[in-house]
Amino acid sequence: MQLAYFWEQEDAEAVAELLGGEVRRGRFHGEDDDEDHPWVVAVDHPDAERVVAEHDGWLETGTNEVGGAPAPLPQEPKRFK
Repeated sequence: MQLAYFWEQEDAEAVAELLGGEVRRGRFHGEDDDEDHPWVVAVDHPDAERVVAEHDGWLETGTNEVGGAPAPLPQEPKRFK
């Protein structure tokens, strides 16, 4: 699963329609103004990179998605010295 980000809602909706994704509002850490948040489409399609680029968006691999597996914990304590 990949996440496609867009600054314009119309671009996000067009890609969601073409690739069968769902449009939602994304958030970047530290952003307070709702108008500055990008539009996000979760896609899983082989042509996603090409279609997203044509609509002025960018892709991010969904490795930290909600519901995904958490990062593995260390097996032993860290030693600083």
